[in-house]
Amino acid sequence: MSAERKWESYIRKVVPYIPGEQPKEMDIIKLNTNENPYPPSPRVRKILEDFDYGRMRLYPSPDAEILVDAIAERYGVKPSQVFVGVGSDDVISMAFMTFFGSDKPILFPNITYSFYDVWADVYRIPYRTVPLRDDFTIDPQGYKCENGGIIFPNPNAPTGVLESVDMIEEIIKANPDSVVMIDEAYIDFGGQSCLPFVEKYDNVLVIQTYSKSRSMAGMRIGFAIGSERLIKYMNDVKFSVNSYTMNTVTQLCGAEAVRDEEYFCETVGRIIATRERSKKRLAELGFTFPDSKSNFIFASHKDKPASEIFEELKKRRIYVRYWNKPMIGNYLRITVGTDAEMDSLFDALEEILK
Repeated sequence: MSAERKWESYIRKVVPYIPGEQPKEMDIIKLNTNENPYPPSPRVRKILEDFDYGRMRLYPSPDAEILVDAIAERYGVKPSQVFVGVGSDDVISMAFMTFFGSDKPILFPNITYSFYDVWADVYRIPYRTVPLRDDFTIDPQGYKCENGGIIFPNPNAPTGVLESVDMIEEIIKANPDSVVMIDEAYIDFGGQSCLPFVEKYDNVLVIQTYSKSRSMAGMRIGFAIGSERLIKYMNDVKFSVNSYTMNTVTQLCGAEAVRDEEYFCETVGRIIATRERSKKRLAELGFTFPDSKSNFIFASHKDKPASEIFEELKKRRIYVRYWNKPMIGNYLRITVGTDAEMDSLFDALEEILK
């Protein structure tokens, strides 16, 4: 590479987040990005079929009222307590920009969603990672110190470990002067949400997504629920950056999806049932894993290195997620697919582990 140009010295340089592979082939069993194996609510298809494409010439609603109102009704809060964005990544990024302006370090786990440190670097936010315990659980004592804000997922990623709401409230109570964000991307697969805390504490922000439990990763819908004061601050920043972030079709589809409670419960229930069956099968094959309450399992084999299993599965056109990182370098994160997809995975693992 040629010598750095003068103008390059002013560039904001960061190491970007690297998502799971998105193979172009269609005959792949894709268990590497925690997507939902089932289609969205049939009501979403109806919106797409009936949509008047002439509306495309108009700007979308900057307030996304139809979507905000539907989410507020579903979760029993005021519309003024709901912020929507283009996926939960957009929501969290906006929250970082809004609330983490202190010169004190923000805190998040050392093993967690690997976008947090990227956002911190992009926005020049100082941060410190707090070690998980050996069993991958959060130690609340690590968050009882001076800080510029706190964020962690529950269940955590990539471990799938669910923390109790009592432990989380212990962290919240210890941090009345910081914004505490709970990233609940996977909460619908068996966890208890921290949403009640937004009424009890005005510094708590709960973030969720349509990408996992509502099968709409391709439409990019995320939302945050918090006190009216927190949401106003976020909207002030959003409307100072880009008023028209979410297109009209997405707003309409998102509103219909969140109203279809029956379909939501059915598909989430199917994934949970497959996950529990998969845990038993993986254990029979010699894998160990923390008890997952998400739509994935974070598994390590007693004899075979994770890197070898990862490559052998890939040869068989089965994609799972692997990180060559300290503490988790011998684990695979396996998304829960359909029963048929998981059976194909188990057949391949039996062959690889012989």
